[in-house]
Amino acid sequence: MYATQALTHLVPLAAEELDKNKVTPGVLGFLVFAALAVGVWALMKSMNRHMGRVNFEEAPDPDAKPAESEATASPRK
Repeated sequence: MYATQALTHLVPLAAEELDKNKVTPGVLGFLVFAALAVGVWALMKSMNRHMGRVNFEEAPDPDAKPAESEATASPRK
């Protein structure tokens, strides 16, 4: 008996058990989802590493005049 003949005898049995209203992604869908999740995790880890290296302190402008303090700006009575 050939393998194709054996499979043709099993197809009607599988067709009865298969619910045509229920669609599942299967193993391939899970692998694609897992690969996307690992990719997003790697991108977030890289972004956090790069954001940690950013210096947020702004250097003072050398052309700006120093601001006068309030005590010297207002005359005393």
